[in-house]
Amino acid sequence: MEEFEQQKPEEVKLVITEDMRSYLYDITKWAKFLSVIGFVITVFVFLAAFSIPSLISSNPAVAKQMSQLGESGTTMITIIYFMLGLFLFYPSVLLNKIANKGKQGVLFGDQESLNQSVASLKSLFKFWGIITIAIIVFYFLLVLLVSTGMAVA
Repeated sequence: MEEFEQQKPEEVKLVITEDMRSYLYDITKWAKFLSVIGFVITVFVFLAAFSIPSLISSNPAVAKQMSQLGESGTTMITIIYFMLGLFLFYPSVLLNKIANKGKQGVLFGDQESLNQSVASLKSLFKFWGIITIAIIVFYFLLVLLVSTGMAVA
């Protein structure tokens, strides 16, 4: 019993095999591709944020088609699209970090870069998890409000 208590726990070392390195390298390639696509879409959303309001204000028929949103002014549309652009930009930045740091960690055996890459991956999953929870809560509240509205009517 005394011998068991005196033993120091050994540090757990993770072994990364060549197959794992290959998989991680493939992950970095796809992360880079998805981050570039995300940045391009973000640019288009930001361009839309500032061009759609000018289209609406220059053409009253478009504002009429958009009903209440078009009549409420173009500021709201700009804010919505700008927020959507920011919403798309953050995951793209995280994917870019995953790609750059992961590639450096895999190719050069840099443990710190691989740690930063995995930390960015954790942040990406946390971001999408929070968004998923928010959407589920929103749908639950929507169903609740609709069902109480039908009960009243």
